[in-house]
Amino acid sequence: MQYPFSTRWSGWLAGLLVICLTLFGCSTPMQADSQISPQLKEQVLQIIRENPEAILDSVQAYQRKQQAAQQKEQQAFLEQTKTNPKAVIGSSPTTGAKSGKVLLVEFSDFQCPYCSKAHAILKPFMAKHSDVVTLVYKHFPLTSIHAEAMPAAKAAWAAGQQGQFWAYHDALFTQQEQLGESFYQATAKTLKLDLKRFDRDRANAETAIQQDIELGKKLGLSGTPFFIMNGETLTGLSSVDELEEVLGRVSKG
Repeated sequence: MQYPFSTRWSGWLAGLLVICLTLFGCSTPMQADSQISPQLKEQVLQIIRENPEAILDSVQAYQRKQQAAQQKEQQAFLEQTKTNPKAVIGSSPTTGAKSGKVLLVEFSDFQCPYCSKAHAILKPFMAKHSDVVTLVYKHFPLTSIHAEAMPAAKAAWAAGQQGQFWAYHDALFTQQEQLGESFYQATAKTLKLDLKRFDRDRANAETAIQQDIELGKKLGLSGTPFFIMNGETLTGLSSVDELEEVLGRVSKG
């Protein structure tokens, strides 16, 4: 009886992947060499060369599984923004309504120019709707392309430990071209922060920031800014009117 390709090869491929992990995984070359014979290595490589479609089939199946899991995570989080906002907020900084009917979650990067533009749009929107909307900030520094994204996030987080997150946040976005150590220190002085505590908190900020990053990854984020308003997502912002339209929809819901 003929079986679909993925079914015919599933058992063989599982065994092959175990061997591959042993050969090419976390073991040092010396450990691998002492455990696996050159003949077996060559046999495994030959099987891969002769059956590349099996590897491709397995990778595609894995990708589909990952996408399904990610979609499930996304849907659960989107629903949670409506049903359990306190869990979504966690220890993240908030501004606006204390317990607003509308939760606006922002994933952002202090060095991202699009996030700076979004900040300029958010300011008047929140000033108008601060009695209804609760804005939540989640860190998502794109460290691979923005060298100052993580240092800026740490500085903002440290300022937050002294109750000055939003003032520091505004300074970072409005003076984005000045990001750097001297600016972080100068801004802390301007806000009259305890500088010794500020430096100490910066050194301990990464754990909290990493939690936001991991959440963003689970949701499938690849860029910033990204917003969720009561379950409705927005990739970037173009105008205050765009936010007003979404607010109108979610308020009716």
